[in-house]
Amino acid sequence: MPKIIIVGLPDAAVQESRERVQSAIKNSGLSFPRKHITVNLAPASVRKAGPVYDLPIALGILAASEQVPAEALEGALVLGELSLDGSVRHVRGVLPMAALAREEGFERLFVPAEDAGEAALIPI
Repeated sequence: MPKIIIVGLPDAAVQESRERVQSAIKNSGLSFPRKHITVNLAPASVRKAGPVYDLPIALGILAASEQVPAEALEGALVLGELSLDGSVRHVRGVLPMAALAREEGFERLFVPAEDAGEAALIPI
């Protein structure tokens, strides 16, 4: 049985992303790897909260299993909550995250379509 363990001080919503990510990948017509997966949300000293980690976790799993080209994610900050059917849902805090992405030198920012207008207020 595939199993996901999330480490790095995740809250309950981040722990619940295991089920959302697995269901979203399968319901999107992609393959969920049939192996043990450990997701490390570093740094461990910073508390992680909310569903904003769903999409980055899913893309990391898909890149590691070579279903998405890893180079497509290089230099990118990714935000998004996944629904069980695989659609990407709105997340709160896109504007400050876009500002952080610019400040930290990210080349691209991936956000839910619903949040694109807000993210575009901060050019990267």
